[in-house]
Amino acid sequence: MSDIPDTPQEAELPAVAPHYEGEHPIVVKGVRNAFGDNVVHDNLSLTVNRGEILGVVGGSGTGKSVLLRAIIGLQTPQEGSIEVLGQSITGGRQEGDVDIRSRWGVLFQGGALFSTLTVAENVEVPLKEFYPEIGDALRHEIARYKVMLSGLPEDAAAKYPAELSGGMKKRAGLARALALDPELLFLDEPTAGLDPIGAAAFDGLTRELKETLGLTVFLITHDLDTLYEICDRVAVLADRQVIAVGTIPELIATGHPWIEEYFNGPRGRAARASVERASAGRDPGRREGGM
Repeated sequence: MSDIPDTPQEAELPAVAPHYEGEHPIVVKGVRNAFGDNVVHDNLSLTVNRGEILGVVGGSGTGKSVLLRAIIGLQTPQEGSIEVLGQSITGGRQEGDVDIRSRWGVLFQGGALFSTLTVAENVEVPLKEFYPEIGDALRHEIARYKVMLSGLPEDAAAKYPAELSGGMKKRAGLARALALDPELLFLDEPTAGLDPIGAAAFDGLTRELKETLGLTVFLITHDLDTLYEICDRVAVLADRQVIAVGTIPELIATGHPWIEEYFNGPRGRAARASVERASAGRDPGRREGGM
Protein backbone atom coordinates (compact mmCIF):
# COMPACT_ATOMS: atom_id res chain seq x y z
CA MET A 1 0.00 0.00 0.00
CA SER A 2 1.21 3.48 -0.78
CA ASP A 3 1.81 5.93 2.03
CA ILE A 4 -1.29 7.54 3.50
CA PRO A 5 -1.71 10.89 1.71
CA ASP A 6 -1.41 14.19 3.49
CA THR A 7 -4.70 15.66 4.63
CA PRO A 8 -5.68 18.70 2.53
CA GLN A 9 -5.16 21.77 4.67
CA GLU A 10 -8.54 23.16 3.74
CA ALA A 11 -10.37 19.88 4.35
CA GLU A 12 -11.00 20.37 8.06
CA LEU A 13 -14.41 19.22 9.26
CA PRO A 14 -16.21 21.33 11.86
CA ALA A 15 -15.56 20.24 15.42
CA VAL A 16 -18.52 18.22 16.66
CA ALA A 17 -17.48 16.44 19.86
CA PRO A 18 -14.36 15.84 21.90
CA HIS A 19 -12.50 12.65 21.07
CA TYR A 20 -13.54 9.79 23.32
CA GLU A 21 -10.92 9.27 26.02
CA GLY A 22 -12.50 6.39 27.94
CA GLU A 23 -11.05 2.89 27.94
CA HIS A 24 -14.10 1.10 26.50
CA PRO A 25 -15.77 2.79 23.50
CA ILE A 26 -18.25 -0.09 23.13
CA VAL A 27 -19.98 -1.67 26.13
CA VAL A 28 -22.74 -4.24 25.61
CA LYS A 29 -24.52 -5.61 28.70
CA GLY A 30 -27.16 -8.33 28.94
CA VAL A 31 -28.49 -7.89 25.40
CA ARG A 32 -31.28 -10.02 24.03
CA ASN A 33 -32.01 -9.97 20.29
CA ALA A 34 -34.90 -12.01 18.95
CA PHE A 35 -37.00 -12.23 15.82
CA GLY A 36 -40.31 -13.71 16.86
CA ASP A 37 -39.60 -17.02 18.55
CA ASN A 38 -36.06 -17.11 17.16
CA VAL A 39 -33.76 -15.91 19.95
CA VAL A 40 -30.40 -14.91 18.47
CA HIS A 41 -28.75 -13.46 21.59
CA ASP A 42 -29.66 -13.91 25.22
CA ASN A 43 -27.85 -12.05 28.02
CA LEU A 44 -24.96 -11.23 25.68
CA SER A 45 -22.24 -8.94 27.03
CA LEU A 46 -19.10 -7.58 25.38
CA THR A 47 -16.59 -4.83 26.13
CA VAL A 48 -14.32 -3.43 23.41
CA ASN A 49 -11.05 -1.76 24.36
CA ARG A 50 -10.09 1.59 22.89
CA GLY A 51 -7.51 1.35 20.10
CA GLU A 52 -7.81 -2.38 19.48
CA ILE A 53 -8.82 -4.43 16.47
CA LEU A 54 -11.41 -6.83 17.85
CA GLY A 55 -12.21 -9.79 15.64
CA VAL A 56 -15.69 -11.29 16.00
CA VAL A 57 -16.23 -14.91 14.99
CA GLY A 58 -18.93 -17.51 15.34
CA GLY A 59 -20.74 -20.19 13.45
CA SER A 60 -23.50 -19.53 10.94
CA GLY A 61 -26.60 -18.17 12.65
CA THR A 62 -24.85 -16.93 15.78
CA GLY A 63 -25.83 -13.35 14.98
CA LYS A 64 -22.54 -11.61 14.27
CA SER A 65 -24.11 -9.10 11.90
CA VAL A 66 -27.15 -8.77 14.19
CA LEU A 67 -24.80 -7.75 17.00
CA LEU A 68 -23.13 -5.17 14.76
CA ARG A 69 -26.51 -3.77 13.73
CA ALA A 70 -27.57 -3.53 17.37
CA ILE A 71 -24.40 -1.65 18.31
CA ILE A 72 -24.92 0.93 15.56
CA GLY A 73 -28.61 1.32 16.31
CA LEU A 74 -30.12 -0.49 13.33
CA GLN A 75 -31.50 -3.32 15.48
CA THR A 76 -33.27 -2.64 18.78
CA PRO A 77 -32.60 -5.28 21.46
CA GLN A 78 -35.52 -6.54 23.52
CA GLU A 79 -33.39 -6.37 26.67
CA GLY A 80 -30.05 -5.04 27.84
CA SER A 81 -28.03 -1.89 27.22
CA ILE A 82 -25.47 -0.72 24.67
CA GLU A 83 -23.18 2.28 25.10
CA VAL A 84 -20.97 3.59 22.31
CA LEU A 85 -18.43 6.34 22.95
CA GLY A 86 -20.11 7.03 26.28
CA GLN A 87 -23.59 7.50 24.80
CA SER A 88 -26.51 5.12 25.22
CA ILE A 89 -27.67 3.51 22.00
CA THR A 90 -30.58 1.68 23.59
CA GLY A 91 -31.81 4.48 25.84
CA GLY A 92 -32.52 7.06 23.16
CA ARG A 93 -30.75 10.33 22.41
CA GLN A 94 -30.63 13.08 25.00
CA GLU A 95 -31.27 16.65 24.02
CA GLY A 96 -28.03 18.30 22.98
CA ASP A 97 -26.24 15.02 22.19
CA VAL A 98 -24.14 15.04 19.05
CA ASP A 99 -25.49 12.52 16.54
CA ILE A 100 -23.35 9.52 17.46
CA ARG A 101 -23.56 8.17 13.90
CA SER A 102 -21.13 10.83 12.77
CA ARG A 103 -18.45 9.31 14.99
CA TRP A 104 -18.31 5.86 13.42
CA GLY A 105 -17.92 4.41 9.95
CA VAL A 106 -19.30 1.12 8.65
CA LEU A 107 -18.16 -1.10 5.79
CA PHE A 108 -21.02 -3.51 5.12
CA GLN A 109 -20.60 -6.79 3.26
CA GLY A 110 -20.00 -6.17 -0.43
CA GLY A 111 -19.40 -2.45 0.09
CA ALA A 112 -23.13 -1.49 -0.15
CA LEU A 113 -22.36 1.28 -2.63
CA PHE A 114 -25.05 3.27 -4.43
CA SER A 115 -24.84 1.95 -7.98
CA THR A 116 -25.95 5.21 -9.64
CA LEU A 117 -23.29 7.30 -7.88
CA THR A 118 -19.59 7.49 -8.60
CA VAL A 119 -17.10 6.44 -5.93
CA ALA A 120 -16.54 10.09 -4.96
CA GLU A 121 -20.28 10.75 -4.83
CA ASN A 122 -20.72 7.71 -2.59
CA VAL A 123 -18.09 9.12 -0.23
CA GLU A 124 -19.87 12.47 -0.22
CA VAL A 125 -23.19 10.99 0.96
CA PRO A 126 -22.39 11.08 4.72
CA LEU A 127 -20.72 14.47 4.31
CA LYS A 128 -23.93 15.88 2.84
CA GLU A 129 -26.01 14.29 5.59
CA PHE A 130 -23.99 15.42 8.59
CA TYR A 131 -22.24 18.55 7.25
CA PRO A 132 -24.61 20.17 4.73
CA GLU A 133 -22.89 23.51 5.28
CA ILE A 134 -19.71 22.31 3.57
CA GLY A 135 -19.30 23.83 0.11
CA ASP A 136 -19.08 21.72 -3.03
CA ALA A 137 -15.38 22.35 -3.65
CA LEU A 138 -14.36 21.37 -0.14
CA ARG A 139 -16.64 18.32 -0.14
CA HIS A 140 -15.15 17.14 -3.44
CA GLU A 141 -11.63 17.58 -2.03
CA ILE A 142 -12.45 15.61 1.11
CA ALA A 143 -13.90 12.81 -1.01
CA ARG A 144 -10.78 12.73 -3.20
CA TYR A 145 -8.60 12.46 -0.12
CA LYS A 146 -10.66 9.63 1.37
CA VAL A 147 -10.51 7.70 -1.91
CA MET A 148 -6.72 7.91 -1.84
CA LEU A 149 -6.67 7.05 1.87
CA SER A 150 -8.44 3.78 1.07
CA GLY A 151 -5.63 2.79 -1.28
CA LEU A 152 -7.54 3.41 -4.52
CA PRO A 153 -5.94 5.37 -7.36
CA GLU A 154 -7.16 8.94 -7.64
CA ASP A 155 -8.90 8.28 -10.96
CA ALA A 156 -11.16 5.70 -9.25
CA ALA A 157 -13.12 8.59 -7.75
CA ALA A 158 -14.91 9.16 -11.06
CA LYS A 159 -15.80 5.50 -11.64
CA TYR A 160 -19.12 3.83 -10.95
CA PRO A 161 -19.37 0.66 -8.82
CA ALA A 162 -20.04 -1.46 -11.90
CA GLU A 163 -16.63 -0.44 -13.24
CA LEU A 164 -14.78 -1.67 -10.14
CA SER A 165 -13.39 -5.04 -9.19
CA GLY A 166 -14.57 -6.71 -5.98
CA GLY A 167 -11.53 -5.51 -4.08
CA MET A 168 -11.92 -1.96 -5.37
CA LYS A 169 -15.57 -1.93 -4.29
CA LYS A 170 -14.54 -2.84 -0.76
CA ARG A 171 -11.95 -0.06 -0.73
CA ALA A 172 -14.54 2.39 -2.06
CA GLY A 173 -16.87 1.32 0.76
CA LEU A 174 -14.00 1.84 3.18
CA ALA A 175 -13.40 5.34 1.80
CA ARG A 176 -17.05 6.17 2.53
CA ALA A 177 -16.74 4.67 6.03
CA LEU A 178 -13.79 7.01 6.67
CA ALA A 179 -15.54 10.10 5.27
CA LEU A 180 -16.33 11.66 8.66
CA ASP A 181 -12.97 10.95 10.36
CA PRO A 182 -14.57 8.32 12.64
CA GLU A 183 -13.29 7.09 15.98
CA LEU A 184 -14.83 3.64 15.44
CA LEU A 185 -14.65 1.52 12.30
CA PHE A 186 -17.03 -1.41 11.80
CA LEU A 187 -16.04 -3.97 9.16
CA ASP A 188 -18.37 -6.82 8.18
CA GLU A 189 -16.48 -9.61 6.39
CA PRO A 190 -14.11 -7.15 4.64
CA THR A 191 -11.93 -9.80 2.98
CA ALA A 192 -14.73 -12.16 1.88
CA GLY A 193 -14.45 -12.93 -1.82
CA LEU A 194 -10.97 -11.45 -2.19
CA ASP A 195 -8.01 -13.41 -3.52
CA PRO A 196 -5.18 -14.09 -1.04
CA ILE A 197 -3.07 -11.15 -2.20
CA GLY A 198 -6.02 -8.75 -2.10
CA ALA A 199 -7.07 -10.01 1.32
CA ALA A 200 -3.57 -9.59 2.70
CA ALA A 201 -3.38 -6.07 1.30
CA PHE A 202 -6.73 -5.14 2.87
CA ASP A 203 -5.58 -6.51 6.22
CA GLY A 204 -2.42 -4.44 6.02
CA LEU A 205 -4.43 -1.34 5.13
CA THR A 206 -6.77 -1.90 8.08
CA ARG A 207 -3.87 -2.20 10.49
CA GLU A 208 -2.12 0.89 9.11
CA LEU A 209 -5.29 2.97 9.28
CA LYS A 210 -5.87 1.83 12.85
CA GLU A 211 -2.39 2.85 13.89
CA THR A 212 -2.26 6.09 11.91
CA LEU A 213 -5.76 7.38 12.65
CA GLY A 214 -6.10 5.98 16.17
CA LEU A 215 -9.16 3.91 15.29
CA THR A 216 -10.92 1.23 17.28
CA VAL A 217 -11.96 -1.52 14.87
CA PHE A 218 -14.85 -3.99 15.28
CA LEU A 219 -14.22 -6.64 12.64
CA ILE A 220 -16.52 -9.54 11.78
CA THR A 221 -14.65 -12.19 9.83
CA HIS A 222 -14.30 -15.88 9.04
CA ASP A 223 -10.78 -15.32 7.73
CA LEU A 224 -8.31 -17.08 10.01
CA ASP A 225 -5.37 -15.26 8.40
CA THR A 226 -6.99 -11.95 9.33
CA LEU A 227 -7.54 -13.08 12.91
CA TYR A 228 -3.94 -14.18 13.34
CA GLU A 229 -2.40 -11.29 11.44
CA ILE A 230 -4.09 -8.12 12.68
CA CYS A 231 -6.56 -8.78 15.52
CA ASP A 232 -5.50 -7.84 19.03
CA ARG A 233 -8.29 -9.92 20.55
CA VAL A 234 -11.08 -12.15 19.27
CA ALA A 235 -14.64 -12.47 20.59
CA VAL A 236 -16.38 -15.81 20.01
CA LEU A 237 -20.16 -15.99 19.60
CA ALA A 238 -21.85 -19.29 20.45
CA ASP A 239 -24.82 -20.47 22.49
CA ARG A 240 -26.48 -17.03 22.02
CA GLN A 241 -23.70 -15.26 23.92
CA VAL A 242 -20.09 -14.14 23.70
CA ILE A 243 -18.57 -17.24 25.26
CA ALA A 244 -14.97 -16.00 25.31
CA VAL A 245 -12.84 -12.95 24.49
CA GLY A 246 -9.06 -12.86 24.35
CA THR A 247 -5.99 -13.45 22.28
CA ILE A 248 -6.03 -16.59 20.14
CA PRO A 249 -3.75 -18.53 22.55
CA GLU A 250 -6.06 -17.52 25.42
CA LEU A 251 -9.11 -18.72 23.48
CA ILE A 252 -7.54 -22.06 22.61
CA ALA A 253 -6.65 -22.54 26.27
CA THR A 254 -10.34 -22.42 27.22
CA GLY A 255 -10.79 -25.89 25.76
CA HIS A 256 -14.23 -25.05 24.36
CA PRO A 257 -15.06 -27.63 21.64
CA TRP A 258 -16.08 -25.08 18.97
CA ILE A 259 -13.02 -22.92 19.63
CA GLU A 260 -10.76 -25.98 19.50
CA GLU A 261 -12.23 -27.08 16.18
CA TYR A 262 -12.10 -23.58 14.71
CA PHE A 263 -8.52 -22.69 15.58
CA ASN A 264 -6.95 -26.15 15.59
CA GLY A 265 -8.59 -27.46 12.44
CA PRO A 266 -6.61 -27.73 9.17
CA ARG A 267 -7.20 -24.12 8.13
CA GLY A 268 -6.44 -22.83 11.60
CA ARG A 269 -3.18 -24.74 11.75
CA ALA A 270 -2.21 -23.43 8.30
CA ALA A 271 -2.90 -19.84 9.33
CA ARG A 272 -0.91 -20.26 12.54
CA ALA A 273 2.02 -21.82 10.66
CA SER A 274 2.04 -18.92 8.19
CA VAL A 275 2.27 -16.39 11.02
CA GLU A 276 5.00 -18.40 12.75
CA ARG A 277 7.05 -18.51 9.54
CA ALA A 278 6.64 -14.78 9.08
CA SER A 279 7.72 -14.15 12.66
CA ALA A 280 10.80 -16.28 12.10
CA GLY A 281 11.71 -14.21 9.06
CA ARG A 282 11.27 -17.04 6.59
CA ASP A 283 7.99 -15.83 5.14
CA PRO A 284 8.08 -12.19 3.92
CA GLY A 285 4.35 -12.19 3.23
CA ARG A 286 1.43 -14.32 4.16
CA ARG A 287 -1.15 -16.03 1.91
CA GLU A 288 1.56 -16.33 -0.73
CA GLY A 289 1.18 -12.60 -1.17
CA GLY A 290 1.73 -9.40 0.72
CA MET A 291 1.11 -5.74 0.68
